[in-house]
Amino acid sequence: MVRTTESIEAHLTSLADREPAFAKVIAQLGMPEPRNSKPGAETLLRTIVGQQVSVAAARSMWAKLEGAFGSPPDLAKLLAASDEELRAAGMSRQKSGYIRSLAELVLSGKLDLANLPADDEEAIALLTKIKGIGRWSAEIYLLFAEGRADVFPAGDLAVLVEIGRLLGLPDKPTEKQLRELAEAWRPYRGAAAVLAWHSYNSAVL
Repeated sequence: MVRTTESIEAHLTSLADREPAFAKVIAQLGMPEPRNSKPGAETLLRTIVGQQVSVAAARSMWAKLEGAFGSPPDLAKLLAASDEELRAAGMSRQKSGYIRSLAELVLSGKLDLANLPADDEEAIALLTKIKGIGRWSAEIYLLFAEGRADVFPAGDLAVLVEIGRLLGLPDKPTEKQLRELAEAWRPYRGAAAVLAWHSYNSAVL
């Protein structure tokens, strides 16, 4: 879990005992804040809307979507909407396709977001059936919306850069290399990623 102060502190304390570089970050910056998102389709819709646009643009687009399709947006209405209606709500043709993919999978019962498989890889495989949701987005959802403690978004650029720097590696590791390194941090790899973001976003280190 990275969604409560107690859980993230417990997980990072365990990691700090194994990895001196993590202990140093915690000593200098303190513990990161817990990270959490609302489980369910709304969070995945927000992910789709926010892809490849600024935070301000995503906020404006989301407001338009809610204005046209309810708050939170109604999946049945989204699935039935025409391209023109979705475009009027600020959605590109590509985003409209992604939104319909999510709505169809959820409404048909092919994707039950309340009962995703307990196995992380199986859950990622299901989530990535949604058009526009890749492995990184699926991992972020499982980490922050479901609080899965060992989900590790090793393809995240900030995680790659910062863990490579903290461990004193000569070059930024590849995703494969980072996953191999992170095996030593099971079952708390999610907390390692949160600590990497905490360090990356700090001006102190």
